[in-house]
Amino acid sequence: MKHLVRPLVLGIFLACSCRSGVAPGSASAPTTAPPRVYELRTYTAPEGKLDALQRRFRDHTVRIFAKHGMISVGYWVPQDSARANNTLVYVLAYPSREAAQRSWAAFRADAEWQRVRAESESAGPIVLRVESVYMSATDYSPLR
Repeated sequence: MKHLVRPLVLGIFLACSCRSGVAPGSASAPTTAPPRVYELRTYTAPEGKLDALQRRFRDHTVRIFAKHGMISVGYWVPQDSARANNTLVYVLAYPSREAAQRSWAAFRADAEWQRVRAESESAGPIVLRVESVYMSATDYSPLR
């Protein structure tokens, strides 16, 4: 996971900076934006199932996330050979931790999501493990 931190932080900064209208490398971010809660999620797929997991995200999950107020900051696959074939890492943003909980509850109850999940797992699970970390930007972070 150590090898993911620097590119992940850079990716989050660039994604949020571009969204907020702040050019990368500029001195300050707008102060009018309310603080966000970020969620770092790491999915481990069974051997040979990462492509199916990515297809589900590409074709369905990202859109369904947006439908439930989940802001996609970015999606990554590690370059390290040990995890390159079985790991998907992504970051979501929410207005608050409570909003995140409501979004996840609505997402899990969504009939389209339930159908998509069942179809994508008809030949067996495509996710072995999910790790989730909720984060707040520090006061010295380029994004808040």
